[in-house]
Amino acid sequence: MSERDTFWLGIDCGGTYLKAGLYDRLGREHGIARQALRTLSPQPGYAERDMSALWQHCATTIARLLLKTGVTGRQIQGVGISAQGKGLFLLDKNDNPLGNAILSSDRRALDIVRRWQREGIPQQLYPHTRQTLWTGHPVSLLRWIKEHEPQRYARIGSVMMGHDYLRWCLTGVKGAEESNISESNLYNMHDGCYDPKLTRWLGINDIDDALPPIVGSTEICGEITAQAAAITGLAAGTPVVGGLFDVVSTALCAGLHDEYTLNAVMGTWAVTSGIASELRTNEVHPFVYGRYATPDQYIVHEASPTSSGNLEWLTAQWGDISFEEINQSVAALPKAGSDLFFLPFLYGSNAGLDMTCGFYGMQAMHTRAHLLQAVFEGVVFSHMTHLNRMRERFRDVRTLRVTGGPAHSDVWMQMLADVSGLPLELPQIEETGCFGAALAAQVGTGAFASIHDAQRLLSRDLRTITPDAAAHTRYQQKYQRYQILIEALQGFHARIKEHNL
Repeated sequence: MSERDTFWLGIDCGGTYLKAGLYDRLGREHGIARQALRTLSPQPGYAERDMSALWQHCATTIARLLLKTGVTGRQIQGVGISAQGKGLFLLDKNDNPLGNAILSSDRRALDIVRRWQREGIPQQLYPHTRQTLWTGHPVSLLRWIKEHEPQRYARIGSVMMGHDYLRWCLTGVKGAEESNISESNLYNMHDGCYDPKLTRWLGINDIDDALPPIVGSTEICGEITAQAAAITGLAAGTPVVGGLFDVVSTALCAGLHDEYTLNAVMGTWAVTSGIASELRTNEVHPFVYGRYATPDQYIVHEASPTSSGNLEWLTAQWGDISFEEINQSVAALPKAGSDLFFLPFLYGSNAGLDMTCGFYGMQAMHTRAHLLQAVFEGVVFSHMTHLNRMRERFRDVRTLRVTGGPAHSDVWMQMLADVSGLPLELPQIEETGCFGAALAAQVGTGAFASIHDAQRLLSRDLRTITPDAAAHTRYQQKYQRYQILIEALQGFHARIKEHNL
C-alpha cells in the first residue's frame, strides 16, 4: 500500500456495535474495527446510551482502524456515518450532552403513545409525516421528558439522532441528516422540511428552535476539527457528509433502485424496504416513508424489533453455543415438522403494543433443537407480516434481497425462501452500514457523480437461494396457525383490558 493511495471512512453506529471501515475508490474494503456498545437499562423498558462514552468509543475505533491498516489521516478523502434511526440524542444550551441518549428500542413512552392513539393523533399526523407513532420516536420521547423531567426538557439546546451527534463531535457543526430526520414525525414529507404544526399537535413546540438545519446524505456539512483530529488520527479539515439512516445504507448496499426488488434486513429489527418515486394516497396500510439518499426517491418500509435479536438473547441465557451448532441442530429437524411456536416479541411487537414474547405448544418431547427451530420460524413468520404488506404496495416484486446476521445461515435463508416463496439474493457485503456510509462520502467528495453511478460501478456479487415448493406448502400451513395464535392472544389482551385485570 502506497501513501498516495486514498480511502473513504465509513462509520456504523448500531444497537450493539460501533464499527469503522476503510474503502478505496473501487469500493474494496481495507479494514474494519469494532467496538461493543453498552445499552443501559436503569429501569424496566429503558434503553439508554452514555453519549460521552459513545464518542470516546467512536474516536478510539477510528484510531485503532488507522493503526491496524497503516493508513494515515491525510489519505482519508471523506467520512460518512450510518446509524440506527429514531431515538433521541440531546445537547443542552451549552452544547453538552443532556443526560444519556435514549435508543429507539426504549419503551418508557408507551402510555403516551397509547394516549395519542386514543386521541387520534397518529391519524392526524400520518398524511403529513407518513410515519406511525411508537415509543422510540423522538417526538414520543420528547413528550415523555416534558411530562416526567421538566427541568431537563427546559435545558434542551439541540435535538439530534445518533449519527447527527457523532458528526457534531467530529466537526462541531450541528445538522439533522434528512434520511433519518424524515422519519421522526418532526418532518413534513410533502414539503421536505420541519413543520411547526406537527410539534404543536404533539404538545412539544417548545423545542422548535432546538431543531438543527436539515442536511443531505451526501452533502458535505462539516470538516474534522483539530480537537477530533488529535484523538482519532484523522486530518483536520477532512470533509464529513451528512450520512445515512442505517436502513437506507443497507438498501443502497443491496442495490435497491426500482420497484422490482425488496430488501429484508434481519437484525434486532425486522425491516422490509422498497424504493418508490412518489407518495401515494389511500394505500391499504399506513406504510412508513422516508427520504432516500437519491433525489426524488423515497424509501418505503415496514419494521418492528422482532428479528434475530431474539435468538441472541436466548442463546446468551443458555451459555456457550455457536451459530454453527444452532444451524446444524435446526437443519437436522424436518421442515415445519413441529407444533411448537415462538413469538419473537422480546423487544417489541408488530401485533399490538401489549404482545410479549413466548413459546407455545411446548411438550416434554421437545428438545433444545426444537426450541431453536421455533425461534428461526417465529422470526421468519414475523418478517412475513411486513413482507406481505409490502407486496401489496410493490405488486411487481420478483426478488427479495436479504442482509443482516441471519444471511450467513443457509438454513435460515432457505427457510425464508420456502416460507415467502420468493427467490432470495444475498449481497456479499459484510458491513453494509460502513460501506453505505463510505459510499455517501465518496459521492459527497466527488469520487462519483451520484449514488446511482456508485451503485452501478460498485456492483457486488449476489448469492441466490431458491424456494422449495413442497416446503412452501408445509410452511404456509404452519404460518396460518401462527397467525391464528396471534389473533387469539390479541383477544386475551383485549379481555384483560375490558375487565381491568
